[in-house]
Amino acid sequence: MCRRLVGRTAVVTGAGSGIGLATVRRLASEGANLVCADIDATTGKAAAAEVDGIFVQVDVTDPEQVEALFKTAYDTYGSVDIAFNNAGISPPEDDSILTTGLEAWKRVQEVNLTSVYLCCKAALPYMQRQGKGSIINTASFVAVIGAATSQISYTASKGGVLAMSRELGVQFAREGIRVNALCPGPVNTPLLKELFAKDPEKAERRLVHVPAGRFAEPEEMAAAVAFLASDDSSFVNAADFLVDGGIAGAYVTPL
Repeated sequence: MCRRLVGRTAVVTGAGSGIGLATVRRLASEGANLVCADIDATTGKAAAAEVDGIFVQVDVTDPEQVEALFKTAYDTYGSVDIAFNNAGISPPEDDSILTTGLEAWKRVQEVNLTSVYLCCKAALPYMQRQGKGSIINTASFVAVIGAATSQISYTASKGGVLAMSRELGVQFAREGIRVNALCPGPVNTPLLKELFAKDPEKAERRLVHVPAGRFAEPEEMAAAVAFLASDDSSFVNAADFLVDGGIAGAYVTPL
């Protein structure tokens, strides 16, 4: 395993499961100090204990809690080098625009988009003082292509994450700070399993469009995050970093 992140401090939201948990493990294996943030104390504490990091329980839609998260990271380890703003939701009530209610729309926007705004806003001053840093925001392949099986607020929120990441990457590039959007394809996580278990027809309809013929594993996303966090990606900035098994590049699905 590479040791590209020795001595660097990484803050990961949604650290207790799925992509977040896989990323916590990967970044720790590369030498990073981990600050594991999650709203679920049970899974978040377990993640932190596994990687000898610290746990901070946080509602990522609360500005004061987000500020406290990054302050805790700095106070504990003396720097904020990596921010993986990953927490997100995809509730079943977020569906077609014709059936999705306003409250469901607002909730998804708050958790998926506003939280990324808050985390970037909190992390950037520490990185400015250091003159360096890497922010990775979790967007999605649906930020760049349309989905027939719509989750309208989720898709819109991830498009917002992508656009915001691009703008921040451009704005802060001369200060040594890189901001990129990770755009995963469908990933084999508890969130996806729950969603598709409720509707096998939707699951099959999505899988048929993946040229790789399978969903991604969380560890494959974690490897991409580790690359974007490291100096190996020093000239990768303001990018929509697609890790989607070829979905966005496909005109037809291979047999």
